[in-house]
Amino acid sequence: MGRKILCAPLLVAGLMSGCGYHVAGRSDALPKSIHVIAVTALENKTSSYRIEQRLTSATVHEFLAKTSYRVVSDPANGDAVLRGKVLSLEAVPLLFDTATGRATAMLITVKCEVTFEERETGKVLYHTDNFVFRNQYEISTDVTNPNAIKSFFEEQDPALERLAQDFATRLVAAVTENY
Repeated sequence: MGRKILCAPLLVAGLMSGCGYHVAGRSDALPKSIHVIAVTALENKTSSYRIEQRLTSATVHEFLAKTSYRVVSDPANGDAVLRGKVLSLEAVPLLFDTATGRATAMLITVKCEVTFEERETGKVLYHTDNFVFRNQYEISTDVTNPNAIKSFFEEQDPALERLAQDFATRLVAAVTENY
């Protein structure tokens, strides 16, 4: 009886190991002919200054960190090409401080058009006119403190970097895993 109890967890573990799960970002779903991905600079159709540069840079970094593909900027040197347009960037207050009425968290929404295609054949591997990324980011609320105002403006660049990284993580997963 004791032997059956010991074997049961091993049997369950063995069955679970073949259930089809894989680590996100490590998918080999793209065609085997793709080794080099060209990531062109995203077009900025918004009024947000240089947001396309941050998103493009983060996307390149994410491809390098989470996949085995080489990344280049020139489409002529890639086996596949990723192109996109930042269509909108919206920040909406999400949470408020009940004492002051000031926003304590913002919901940031980025909408893009994205196309990923094989360069040689022109075959579209992934396309969407409506790639939407949303995330919540906290903001400083202590505006009476002069250092808080300074820290709010100092926080803007790191916040945009977090936004870009979070965006890139979702985009690279969508392109490589949803093929």
